[in-house]
Amino acid sequence: MSTTLGWYNDGGPIMLLMLLVGVIGLAILVERGYVIVLRSKNNGRPFIERIIQLVRGGKIDEAIKQCAASTAALPDMGLLILRSRSRDESDLENVAQAAALAVVPKLTRRLQYLPTLALVAGLLGLLGALRGVQDTLMSAGFGPERAARLSAGFAQALSAPAFGLAVAIVLVLGRTYLVSQAESITEEIHEFSARLINALIDRPDVRLGHR
Repeated sequence: MSTTLGWYNDGGPIMLLMLLVGVIGLAILVERGYVIVLRSKNNGRPFIERIIQLVRGGKIDEAIKQCAASTAALPDMGLLILRSRSRDESDLENVAQAAALAVVPKLTRRLQYLPTLALVAGLLGLLGALRGVQDTLMSAGFGPERAARLSAGFAQALSAPAFGLAVAIVLVLGRTYLVSQAESITEEIHEFSARLINALIDRPDVRLGHR
């Protein structure tokens, strides 16, 4: 613990700024993770097949009830389409497009902040390194111990960029995972809306992306 604190203190005041950036980024990751992974993601394939089966069986009210029982993205999409009560393909497609505009942005909201925060963390780390090198060169003095002081100073100057890179890596990896999950849900939403419209107008089912 003392070693970690010492390493953190070696970076100087700029470490506090990087820590603040990391905390903000982590808060976004946690909030987006809750929305995307815990709240919006469900057993997409079984849910789609169950709702399509109900609609094709004429059990529209039961399908609406199933969709209303969940707050995930797919049920929200199905609920908006089913409640339209229309059987006109053009009207249903318009409803589906409007529903996608309401549902999909909820998945990607604030994710664009993470690359910026990762870049800021890296740049702050670089700034901290430059400040450390400057302080080392100005305070190294002369004499036989100059080399030792320079070596120790340069080693301390590396603490800031190392911390900045660590923060950036966590934010980039976290965003990559969340984006992949959001894209997976978005693909299921588009498949679900297309197949649901086919079911409502009694067109043969096309199982998009089925495995």
